[in-house]
Amino acid sequence: MSSFVHIVTPVEDGKRLDALLADAGCYSSRSVAARQIEEGKVFVNGLTVSKSCKPQIGDAVVYEEVEEKVFALAGEPIDLDIRYEDKYLLVISKQAGLICHPSANHLYGTLVNALVYRYGHDNLAHVQGEERPGIVHRLDGDTTGLMICAKDDEVGFALQDAIRLKNVDRRYLALVHGSIAYDSGEIDAPIARDEKTGVSMKVDDGPSSREALTSFRVLERFEARRKDEGYTLVECKLFTGRTHQIRVHMKYIHHCIVGDQTYGAYKEAAQLGLQRQFLHSYRLCFTHPVTEEELAFVDAPPEDLLEALSQLKDRSMGRTAYGQQVLEELGL
Repeated sequence: MSSFVHIVTPVEDGKRLDALLADAGCYSSRSVAARQIEEGKVFVNGLTVSKSCKPQIGDAVVYEEVEEKVFALAGEPIDLDIRYEDKYLLVISKQAGLICHPSANHLYGTLVNALVYRYGHDNLAHVQGEERPGIVHRLDGDTTGLMICAKDDEVGFALQDAIRLKNVDRRYLALVHGSIAYDSGEIDAPIARDEKTGVSMKVDDGPSSREALTSFRVLERFEARRKDEGYTLVECKLFTGRTHQIRVHMKYIHHCIVGDQTYGAYKEAAQLGLQRQFLHSYRLCFTHPVTEEELAFVDAPPEDLLEALSQLKDRSMGRTAYGQQVLEELGL
């Protein structure tokens, strides 16, 4: 693979490295440049740097050429529950079973296919690669609720930066096994891929692990019965965005999410009829990266999760004060 050198010009002084490389024609798009930088294939004055690095006049940027693939993503007429939309972004409530983007096991029927059908591949952000147009962050296939999609790279990168800087408020409802004693807590435990499965994740402090921080607040507790150990309804707030983060962290504190067939101790009688994990992105708040408007969305849980809660109604041990506030806002 060949390498090339670009000397930073006066008009490029102080520009973000990923944007600089794209605007200079070194790479076809900012998303491709960002990916190359993150993979350690770009150097500034001989040093590896981040995509947000801002080189100065005269700096030598060495970059490897990339053989870009052409992605033929098929658009598909899949229903989307759109809660907000303008020319820059949209907020949707994702349904259960909708995978965010194509993979070896899910080539079609994904959120990306729906977005391409509705807007066209070139009218979406490509901040997660050309094969994932529109995607800024992800929800697990069987996790429902609110998520953001972007229509251009500038907005997509701004939203990713906001998430990285913890300026996007993402909160989830989760029903877990057992009674959590404390009304609130924080789980600060790094996460890495489990080498044994190659698919699931685990808490691990090895060299490949990444920082992961989740806080939780108890909303309501439900008493134990003969076939279970009781349940706790919690609000989880993400401060990082690792794969399966909430599910892995709740397992780590020995309160697996109800219905989780990957990370739970799956006993059919204790799953309340659920065929998926009880995890729902119910609140999303952020500053619009262009208009600077403060946007806030709340999304009540879908029917299957409501049915599980209805089975526990006569077992309630009471709501916390915070739980009363949240659940009343959701009409529960």
